[in-house]
Amino acid sequence: MTKPVTLITGATGGIGAALARALAGAHDLILVGRDPAKLQTLQAEVGGETLALDLTRPETFAEAVAGLGRVTNVIHNAGVVELGAVAEQHHAVWTHTLTVNVVAPAELTRLLLPRVRAERGTVLFVNSGAGLRANAEWASYAASKHALKALADALRDEEAPHGVRVTSLYPGRTATEMQRKVRGQEGATYDPVAFVQAETVAEAIRNVLNLPRDATIPDLSIRPGPR
Repeated sequence: MTKPVTLITGATGGIGAALARALAGAHDLILVGRDPAKLQTLQAEVGGETLALDLTRPETFAEAVAGLGRVTNVIHNAGVVELGAVAEQHHAVWTHTLTVNVVAPAELTRLLLPRVRAERGTVLFVNSGAGLRANAEWASYAASKHALKALADALRDEEAPHGVRVTSLYPGRTATEMQRKVRGQEGATYDPVAFVQAETVAEAIRNVLNLPRDATIPDLSIRPGPR
């Protein structure tokens, strides 16, 4: 039986690496990141192929992905966050955040859609609780994640006739290095035990990909469980 080919952006991050480990063996992986050395280390563990992409430069994607073969699933996991009040964040922060979190996924999706259509595969966007509600100091990040939800919602309706499933996943606070950074910006302590584990989010994504073809999961929220 032919294995699905799953491309993961932000593959060396907490959720990305956990997902790569969860899918290894059952999926052929395309590990996407900006650090070739980290990608090669992960590749040695889980197999697959690597693809170095700079998500701040979507104009370079077409050439970078031209040599790819089959792609069944695309997992948009990479993202950036910088907290700050609207009165204090300059346009450079907004431009960087929106480029990485929205424009890059939109362009990569556009380029890979012919392959995903051919496989009747899945496009999954790792969004955030901030994609459903914006709080103080979170405007630029939440705006990017609200936009990512809009991208997924439109894509879902557009691609249903082609047999492509589209899911938005909204994790709450997850024990990753990004969360460590956020807690530092908030002036709070980072306690990974208090948060959803990256492996738990990865398992949710694996379940979405393995869902029988008679159903789809448009939106899925995950929050830290009661302690």
